[in-house]
Amino acid sequence: MATAAEATPRLTEEQQKELLVLLEGADSAELKLTVAESDQPAVAYALGMDPVDAQIRQVFFFDTPDLMLNRKGVVVRARRVQGKGDDSVVKLRPVVPSDLPRKVRKLPDFVVEVDAMPGGFVCSASLKRALPKPIVRDAVHGQLPLRKIFSKEQREFFAAHAPDGMEIDDLSVLGPIMVLKLKFVPEGLLRRLVAELWFYPDNTRVLELSTKCAPSEVLEVAAEGRAYLESRGVSTGGVQQTKTHKALEFFAARLAAEKG
Repeated sequence: MATAAEATPRLTEEQQKELLVLLEGADSAELKLTVAESDQPAVAYALGMDPVDAQIRQVFFFDTPDLMLNRKGVVVRARRVQGKGDDSVVKLRPVVPSDLPRKVRKLPDFVVEVDAMPGGFVCSASLKRALPKPIVRDAVHGQLPLRKIFSKEQREFFAAHAPDGMEIDDLSVLGPIMVLKLKFVPEGLLRRLVAELWFYPDNTRVLELSTKCAPSEVLEVAAEGRAYLESRGVSTGGVQQTKTHKALEFFAARLAAEKG
């Protein structure tokens, strides 16, 4: 396992100022850390994670084969969740909270969140929907139009930020990714952590640890979490990976290979 002595990336003074401005306008914050694949078994043991307690999820993304939406900062996703049901989201990032229309901010399922990780952060706006019945599987298999997964408000949010003339039904299915999600409180830490282990079809894995907090608590929770993880021998200074970006790149490359 990588040593905790590795230098943790620090934000510059300007980045800290930008982060504080974003946090003032955010609804929530999430602190994230990805663990190097070679370190994952040791980290799971050090934190007492039991995979038997994890929830199974199947994640699908929707984009063009050349990832045009991703380049514009738009993420369209649907999930099948064991014991919970299906859901969907249309996400925009990065955003500045004060620039978002008040009408959209008032929607009950609209959330502005700051994700912070060692050396960086991003503010995103997400419009979510819990589906009343499980239809994601039918939609990704072509038995229903993709737009049926998304609410009227989600489709309007998509249209406001997607390239002109693009419809959700025009998008390609990128996925699925199998995910194990575990919520747990490790010994010695009075805060719940979430572990997500993403399994990619090329047999690589991304393990992300995260915890949510109020925007006003970010600096305190980050310092507390870093000290705890390092006391357990978990490095907080490794190269960070983005689960979504890795998934989009993988499946876009597969589409290109199939068409080539």
